[in-house]
Amino acid sequence: MAEKEAKRLTEEMCSRLYQQYGTPEHVIRHCRAVSMVAVRIGEQLNAHGLSLDIPLIKGAGLIHDVARLSENHGAVAADILTELGYFDEAAIVRVHMTYDFHDFAHLDETDLVCLADRLVKEDRYVGLDERIDYILHKAPKKPAVQTRILQKKDETKRFMGEIENTMGQTIDSLFQDAYNTKEERLKR
Repeated sequence: MAEKEAKRLTEEMCSRLYQQYGTPEHVIRHCRAVSMVAVRIGEQLNAHGLSLDIPLIKGAGLIHDVARLSENHGAVAADILTELGYFDEAAIVRVHMTYDFHDFAHLDETDLVCLADRLVKEDRYVGLDERIDYILHKAPKKPAVQTRILQKKDETKRFMGEIENTMGQTIDSLFQDAYNTKEERLKR
């Protein structure tokens, strides 16, 4: 018997959910940017032999912060998605704030959505260094918190290196058109 295809979120459904849950416009723009970054990386990895579910990556990226105004927004959004039957997207959204990457041999769609969320500041790709600097400035100035953020940065950098080796190019190069260094932005 043929396996039933999983239900996937569409852009239209995401738009309805944004409206229903009062997702602010700047958060919607962030979700769209995260989705675009995750999809582009996923497509490149698929072109190099992986078999990632691009519609799942797209939908989970688009919806990951739908409940951003709620406390514990990942769990709230995941519960909403579960009720609607979007189980795979819900699983990704539930962990996106606390996620530890798989080893590269087990890379999956969750890895890419969570990676993209760590590379997008507000509504544009900025790369890991700028994104982590932004997070460090927002985080409590407690040594344990700062150390944890820097450990996550190191883990992310190692994970990115494995992706880049597989693709034969840097992740930054995928977004050259959208990526501006801090110095270039200051010149404007």
